[in-house]
Amino acid sequence: MKQMLIQTKAPLAPYTSLRVGGDAETLVVCETYTDTLEAIKTSPSQPTLLGFGSNSLVSEAGLPGTTIVWRGGAIERHNNTLIVDAGVWWDDLVKFAIKEDLWGLELMSEIPSSVGGAIFGNIAAYGQQVSDTLEWIEVYNQETLAVEKRDASEFHFAYRESSLQSTPHLYILRASFALSASPLHTLRYESAITTANELQCDTDTLTGLREVIIETRRRAGSIYHPNDPQAERTAGSFFKNPLVTTEQAIELARFDETGKTLARIQEQSAIHGGSALRASAAHVLLAAGFSRGQTWGRVRLHNRHVLKIETLEGATASDVYTVAQEIISTVKEQLDITITPEVRFLGKFN
Repeated sequence: MKQMLIQTKAPLAPYTSLRVGGDAETLVVCETYTDTLEAIKTSPSQPTLLGFGSNSLVSEAGLPGTTIVWRGGAIERHNNTLIVDAGVWWDDLVKFAIKEDLWGLELMSEIPSSVGGAIFGNIAAYGQQVSDTLEWIEVYNQETLAVEKRDASEFHFAYRESSLQSTPHLYILRASFALSASPLHTLRYESAITTANELQCDTDTLTGLREVIIETRRRAGSIYHPNDPQAERTAGSFFKNPLVTTEQAIELARFDETGKTLARIQEQSAIHGGSALRASAAHVLLAAGFSRGQTWGRVRLHNRHVLKIETLEGATASDVYTVAQEIISTVKEQLDITITPEVRFLGKFN
């Protein structure tokens, strides 16, 4: 086990998947619950907690005060419940659950995040979301200076949201997931069903489902490992799927490239986002005139997934921010649809 690493004026770009951004005034890198809690408690001001940086854009101006990078932690099984530290890589939790023959996380295989980040953003994929099985969260409350165990229902989880996003004084430390010895979900998402049929996988097994999900994500360019030097420099889907009107949903259906009917598209939207009128942000960008591979200097849209902003060597955080703002304003002007970033902006942007 490595000791806590403390540096001043430390570059943060290597700690994010976009590989851009400025320095931390003070950087603390931790691997354990104990070290992370100590770093939070002893920070002279409100620290920034960063996991694997797979869903964050750090300003070129950097981050004042203390930035804590937590990568690592423990997973414990108690009957059908898993208790896990927030610094654990999300897919390590999924693999642990599958090895233990527990259902409830398998459709979220290979989502790049820490457990804490997954909870913070209520990540979801192929019909499963974190809040489905989340039982309680242990947080450090910087206002009461106490570690508190809170029921998950207190945090008002919704599509890609939780009240944790508006309570910066709460730091996620640990969580409990109530899983099942039998299946909780069936595979209903069309792209994954297509993959399953092509691979002839047994989707009645945890390992079969995981194989299907990983291959489906691979085909979409959605596999990221933080220690892979060749990993693509994106933060995953940059924008959330917006709620639209019925008329807008009908118009956006023309930009589906898989031949699905409007009814089928809306069924998939309900599975993925909880509402038939939560449109695919990818369809929205295509309808607004954006295209895969579209380039602005050292920043471009991914060549397989229009919803991902990718940085090239020499790109800056300001470049990414400028492109994101152009996309948001163009979508509003062209379609009268408001899209919001799924990526977390850290630091000051003009």
